[in-house]
Amino acid sequence: MIDSISDMLTRIRNSSVVGHSEVVMPMSKIKFAIAEVLVKEGFIEKVERVADEDNDKFENIRITLKYDQVSSTLKKSSIEGIRQVSKQGQRVYTKQTDIHKVKNGFGISVISTSQGVMTGKNARKKGLGGEVICEVW
Repeated sequence: MIDSISDMLTRIRNSSVVGHSEVVMPMSKIKFAIAEVLVKEGFIEKVERVADEDNDKFENIRITLKYDQVSSTLKKSSIEGIRQVSKQGQRVYTKQTDIHKVKNGFGISVISTSQGVMTGKNARKKGLGGEVICEVW
């Protein structure tokens, strides 16, 4: 796997479209931090570290997806869309003044700053810039 963050976002996107309740992926600190930001903003239910059943050396991340009940038979994912901004071939960095709103404030941007991974709104408040990882709405 070349780009683990794009793999994570694709797994979340595909699982939410199909209607799975949870998704499991290999553990990394950056992926866990991104998932924690999504939990704080209410896009996913919870995130936890779990041991790999096949190998004791490795850990996995289990993300429980969040759905809104539209009717008695229909449920809609809380994540309507997720898009990777900074890719392996082209990193995208932004200043604090250039952080824009996603979908007129209905979405969030996830930014990796010098003080950790946070939303674009929090980075703007703290006066930080950084690498724009993804946008979620």
